[in-house]
Amino acid sequence: MENTKDISIVISLFNEEESLPELVRWIGQVMDREGYTYEIIMTDDGSTDSSWQVIRELSRKNANIRGISFRRNYGKSAALYCGFKAAIGRVVVTMDADLQDSPEEIPQMYKMIEQGGYDIVSGWKKQRFDNKLTKNLPSKLYNATARKITGIKLHDMNCGLKAYRNEVIKNIEVYGEMHRYIPYLAKNAGFTRITEIPVHHQKRKYGKSKFGIERFVNGFLDLLSLWFLSTFGKKPMHLFGFTGILMFIIGGIIAIWIIASKLIEQSHGLPFRPVADQPVFYLALVTIILGFQMFLTGFIGELISRNSSERNHYNIREEF
Repeated sequence: MENTKDISIVISLFNEEESLPELVRWIGQVMDREGYTYEIIMTDDGSTDSSWQVIRELSRKNANIRGISFRRNYGKSAALYCGFKAAIGRVVVTMDADLQDSPEEIPQMYKMIEQGGYDIVSGWKKQRFDNKLTKNLPSKLYNATARKITGIKLHDMNCGLKAYRNEVIKNIEVYGEMHRYIPYLAKNAGFTRITEIPVHHQKRKYGKSKFGIERFVNGFLDLLSLWFLSTFGKKPMHLFGFTGILMFIIGGIIAIWIIASKLIEQSHGLPFRPVADQPVFYLALVTIILGFQMFLTGFIGELISRNSSERNHYNIREEF
């Protein structure tokens, strides 16, 4: 990679004009002290204040600053995607622009990537200064669920302060609101050396948070979507086909049993209940129909998957 730097710091921001000069100054102090070559990539996610003007002014004073400006607000995932695409550092660090993430943590994270051999080092805000009711408790529940589903033992999946080996961010695609699950995307791409370190969390100094409690609900739904796609996205027949066949067989057995029982009782002159008078028979028919539809869903999913442009996309570690 030409003109490679030690560290790329990717910052997604929305209406953070007050904090940017202090953040840039703080980052510069840490980088200069450690002797790192670096770049700061600031993606302005459609800010309505003067954030972009501040970024342009800062870049005139500091050649290490690069800026990307969206015409409208697309969300953090889109901002990180563009930042990742532009990053040239061997280690890529993401952090928020609100001064709640400390640049002092970057050197340790950098060393864990470069010397420790990790693919991802995630920050863990062990002691938080957010509202306990609206953020801390939902965050703990959310992270417990994320650990269970993803199998990645991170205490703070949603922490914005993370460090990545450059190869990681170049081999994953961040979209929608999947920025919360970059470690899971990376794991599915074959980057499994993931760890975390406790980081210092600071109170917000300027403005107010851009995220409400609804992000935990959306985050949980996104997690389920990502888990489903990563598990069955390329083999839909394994889920829908198997479930459909199982439902079809169960419904068929119940229907045949009811009909056979009626015929046996009738042939022996015993009192019998007409098949059409039994609600279970109709439930069995519904199960058969649903099973058939599930099987067709899996079959159509397989056809789509086989014609996908990603069907033979594989991450190759090395080749010779």
